Parts: sequence; C-alpha cells; structure tokens
Amino acid sequence: MSVMRGATELADEKAIVAAAEAALGEIALVRAEIGKVIFGQESVVEQTLLAVLSGGHALLVGVPGLAKTKLVATLSTVLGLDNSRIQFTPDLMPSDILGSEVMDQDAAGHRSFRFIPGPIFTQLLMADEINRASPRTQSALLQAMQEYHITIAGDRKDLPQPFHVLATQNPLEQEGTYPLPEAQLDRFLMQVDVGYPELAAERQILLETTGLAETEARPVIDAGRLQQVQGLIRQMPVGEKVVDAILALVRSARPGNGNADTDKNVAWGPGPRAGQALMLCARARALYDGRLAPSIDDVLALAEPVLQHRMALTFAARAEGMSVRDVIADLVKRAKG
Repeated sequence: MSVMRGATELADEKAIVAAAEAALGEIALVRAEIGKVIFGQESVVEQTLLAVLSGGHALLVGVPGLAKTKLVATLSTVLGLDNSRIQFTPDLMPSDILGSEVMDQDAAGHRSFRFIPGPIFTQLLMADEINRASPRTQSALLQAMQEYHITIAGDRKDLPQPFHVLATQNPLEQEGTYPLPEAQLDRFLMQVDVGYPELAAERQILLETTGLAETEARPVIDAGRLQQVQGLIRQMPVGEKVVDAILALVRSARPGNGNADTDKNVAWGPGPRAGQALMLCARARALYDGRLAPSIDDVLALAEPVLQHRMALTFAARAEGMSVRDVIADLVKRAKG
C-alpha cells in the first residue's frame, strides 16, 4: 500500500511540475505583452499581476495620469477577461454597482420583476477613485469581494468567475472623500503604490503614445486558463522555513508580541488574512520569476504591499513623522538579520 501511495504522490508531483513549467512560459508571454503598452512600472505590473494570479484584489494608490486605468484595461485584454469600469462619485448608489429589479408587463397584462445586472457582473472590475463614494456604496462591494456573490431582494446572485477588483485611490486629494474602512481594506490582497516613471521610461511614453497609432496588447490566455494557473499556485509546495518566516513577520507587526518598537509605534497590526495573502503571493511571485517554490526573499519582498494597508500607527508615531512603510522596512531589516 505504501509503495502505491508513494508512486501516486510521485506522479502528482510530476504533474504539478509539468503544469508549472507550462505556466512559466505563459506568464512570460503575459509580461511581454503588458510591457508593450505599460512602460517603466515594472514593480506595479508585477504586484498587480501577482494579486490577480493569486485570485485576489488590489488597491492601486497613485496620483492621476500614471496609467492605472490603462494597466487594468491591458490586463483584461492579455488575460482574456471581461472588464468594466465604475467611476466612484459621492452620489453613486449601491444599485448603480449591483444592479436593480424593474417591473415588466407582458401582452396579457401579467407583471413580473426582472433583474438588470450592474457593472459588478464582470471578471475584472475597475473601481476608479473608490474612496469618493459614500460608505453605503463602498459596502456594496464588501460581500462581492469576499464571497463572490451578491444578494438582491433576498436572492443570491453569483458573480462571473474569476472575479477581481482593481480599485484606484488618489493619495493627495482627500477633500470630500470617504476613507475606506479597515474591513474593506483587509479584503484587498495588496496595496500597490504607483509612482512616477523613471526618465528613460517617461521618454518612451512620450515617443510611443503621441503618434498616429499606439501599440496594442493581444490576448495570451483566457479566463479558464487563468483559473487553472490560480489553482496551480495553491498547489505549489511551501517549505517550513518560509511558513515560519511568514508567521514571524506577521506576528512581529502586531503589538503585544514581544517587539518593543512595534508596541510603541503600532496601534493595531495585521490579522491572519495577511499571512494568507503572503502565502499566496509568495507562491505567485516564485512562478512569476520562473521558480517552482517560494523563498524567504519572496516573503520579505512582498511585506510592504501586503502589510501596509493592514496596520495603523499610534498617535505618537504619527506625530514623530513616522510612516507604516518605515515600520515595515524595520521589520524586514530585522528579519534579514
């Protein structure tokens, strides 16, 4: 019996390795196609794509004009996903996102309700300037982001699969906005900070985007294949040392766990969902880089995008000009030894 079990396990391992090697080539093609359209944002593209490959959602934080919308549209094309865009405004209502029921009347005079799906019924949803909508409207996304279905008039309506939310937020213009509650921030697998491009990349942007024709990305995979890759990532082996590194990092970011600096500077830290995010994203990063298993370096590289929106500083730390990124950088430095 043990011999048969060993042979079965070996066959399963070989199948996973073969599937991973096939996925490596496809991910390389995806990166190449995105690179034809998005210039100088390698880390942004990497982190956003890692969030999608891990089956999660991402919050893109950056000032206007940094190609956030173009990135989402390009991702939908390259990954073969249906997409829609919602521009969040203070007067946006939950029904504008979810959809609503209307009354129909047939030729015989019989009346019935018919549901008209809203823009949330898509595979890749761009929530533009999500913090401009009221908390009531923001909450319409909570159930969808966590449970992948919504409830209208007591009826459950499943969303298309896969379903991903890529939301944008302007970090500068905060007047008249509604900061996202912690419960909703925690639904985002990662917070991706979008900065200005380097000089060479900005030069390329000027040359490539101001002519008569712009380069367009082409589809590489489809929704079904993306789901297969997402399932493969969840099957990738993770070593005990990597698991221990994730636990140590997440727990060191919480007050009351023996870290004096954290106790002093952090009001509340990341929960178990942060550890889950690190596990998934570390696997996805390994595959993204052409490796079949994640390392501790993957965990430390993803510490900032995974943890920064799941932590809050004390008043004293904020008064001293400290940021969450400073705290995370110190934790990563300690983890490296």
